[in-house]
Amino acid sequence: MNDLRKASKRLIVILVLALMCFFMMILRLGYLQIVKASDLKRGALSQWTRGITIKPKRGIIYDRNGKKLAVSKNESTVWIDTGQVEPDKINDVAKKLSKALDIDEKDLVKKLKKESGHEKVKQWITPEEAEKLKKLDIKGISLVDDYRRYYPNGNLASHVIGFTNIDNEGLYGVESTYNDVLLGTPGKWVKTTDAGGAQLPFVGDKKYDASNGLNVVLTIDETIQKITDAAVSKGFEENKPKNLSVIVMDPMTGEVLAMTNKPDYDLNEPRKAPNEETQLRWDSMTEQEVLNEQYDLWRNYAINDVYEPGSTFKLITAAAAIEENKVNENTPFYCAGSYNEIKGVQLKCSVYPNAHGALNFRKGVNVSCNMVFINTAQRLGRETFVKYIRAFGFGEKSGIDLNGEEYGLVPYNPENIKAVNLATMSYGHGVAVTPIQMANAASAIVNGGDLIKPRVVKAIVDDKGNVVEKFEPEIRRKVISKETSKTMLSLMETVVSDGSAKRAQVDNYAIGGKTGTADKVVDGRYVKGKYIGSFVGVGPVENPKLLVMAIVDDPEGVYYGGISAAPIVKEIMEKSLDYLEVEPTEGKVAKKTEYIQVPDLTNKTLVEAGKILSNLELRHMTSYNKDMNQDLVVVGQNPKAGTSVEKDSVVDLQLDKQYKIMNMPSLINKSKEEVIVILDDMGLKYELDGSGIAIEQEPKAGTEIQEDVIVKVKLE
Repeated sequence: MNDLRKASKRLIVILVLALMCFFMMILRLGYLQIVKASDLKRGALSQWTRGITIKPKRGIIYDRNGKKLAVSKNESTVWIDTGQVEPDKINDVAKKLSKALDIDEKDLVKKLKKESGHEKVKQWITPEEAEKLKKLDIKGISLVDDYRRYYPNGNLASHVIGFTNIDNEGLYGVESTYNDVLLGTPGKWVKTTDAGGAQLPFVGDKKYDASNGLNVVLTIDETIQKITDAAVSKGFEENKPKNLSVIVMDPMTGEVLAMTNKPDYDLNEPRKAPNEETQLRWDSMTEQEVLNEQYDLWRNYAINDVYEPGSTFKLITAAAAIEENKVNENTPFYCAGSYNEIKGVQLKCSVYPNAHGALNFRKGVNVSCNMVFINTAQRLGRETFVKYIRAFGFGEKSGIDLNGEEYGLVPYNPENIKAVNLATMSYGHGVAVTPIQMANAASAIVNGGDLIKPRVVKAIVDDKGNVVEKFEPEIRRKVISKETSKTMLSLMETVVSDGSAKRAQVDNYAIGGKTGTADKVVDGRYVKGKYIGSFVGVGPVENPKLLVMAIVDDPEGVYYGGISAAPIVKEIMEKSLDYLEVEPTEGKVAKKTEYIQVPDLTNKTLVEAGKILSNLELRHMTSYNKDMNQDLVVVGQNPKAGTSVEKDSVVDLQLDKQYKIMNMPSLINKSKEEVIVILDDMGLKYELDGSGIAIEQEPKAGTEIQEDVIVKVKLE
């Protein structure tokens, strides 16, 4: 009886367990059929379908007049279904494909042995290669429509347009900043396959078409860009600088009509060396070193680099002083050749040891007199001067729609500006700006006083020409009044007609401008013998249509902005105004400038050289004091002998160094910045130990020194 009861209990337990298992199986089945159905279906589809991405056609980049600057060419890409290649035929197939498509046979063998289903054989084949491929009749081969980026003009506006990688994604320039607009949406080509990856018979494939990208219309004018490129190429060949950059803008709208940097690169082959000399150098470098040089080549100097603007920055000083009623065009000044009112510092005019003497503000702008601008900055004061520097957009990004823009370096706190800093800033030293900042600030000066956000893109359109988005001029702020702007245009006009920029004169048009020449700064220090020449021009003065900014970085030979940069601006302005059919200035006939050939002055004494130049109506300058030995011998000159210069130009004479004796000034209790300014101004080499205030110096103050001495200063 007990055994029977035990057996019954066991049966009941087994039955309960069986029912529980059955119930759990039903729950599991329901979970898989209802809750996880979609996921499982997707998983199954992924196992028995294969998809090839169909790339969209990247949008076209047009110039402002509808000329194509970047297009996408239809070129097929070869894929192979590895599941359809029989194992014993892999080597034979690889050999045939290698010969037809000119690709590595060993790499093909590796791809064909993969079980991934679809492998890319070659991207962007030629029509001839496609024809060879068809004749081979290899199983599993597919040709998928693909697009390759092509730039019809090669190097034209390379730093503005930029380029794409092999996946058609933008890397630089507009290709990068407007990548999401240009890219489009990819499609898919889906095939049904078996476990081995072979396409199943009687089961069709499906294509989901890609959606093409939108098109971008630039503010660039292809014709003006070509005019600019030609002028820059000519200037690059003549001056042989490290870099040469030009920006052409419509100052009334902020639209960039042309932007060129040299050296540049071919957009279709961005990794190719720009010349044989560079290629030879690359051949001896590591892969990383070559890549670093390529990065430098792709950098947009006009946006990504900073420089000391020199005398072009005097436009800012002048505009601020006129706006604040601190000066007018007739305000009298006196130039003694140097400024000695800051203890321990001597600041020199460009004609030192000569002097301009008595002159008014207009004349001071014409001859670019440093003494006039030092005194003008003193009248403005630190707070007001910094306010205008910031208002003109320095120290902040201009907002141009290109990547990598720099902020520049200008003072934020007026309290940190010492007397020597205020003085040197007045003529563009001790500040660092980008070319686009300087061009944009100059535009504000001549357009009535509005700081406008610069742009390189005008609109976004679809394939039917419908405007999706249009970019209108954006005024960031009012900086100066229309009256001040009008006065500045008048001052700039006489700089070209009667001042330091006569080489920028254009027949039948009134052109305004300002030259600039600055010592080059490398790693935070001025480098002796390296300069940056620049010129900003506007025309015609009565109704500005073009503003052209040219910067010649470290040219060989003549480095003055009026000689190295102004002729480049002249050529661009002359041809562009003609192309735009701008009405000539009423009653304007360009003055014919008289040019004089600079004689060879080497081995002449300073007295002899001075007399020769004076007889030719030329002036001279040296880096020596007025009380120097007049029997010093000329060992070098700039411009070089044979160079044609305008009447009243300055020839820089380098004298026999062994005779140059100076008194060592006291550096004790001066800041690091003041020490650097003093020693750089004297042309001395130095070693600074520490930071803060100078507590020790060698040689001692008052000691007679030669210019080859190395000054050692301890700071604490």
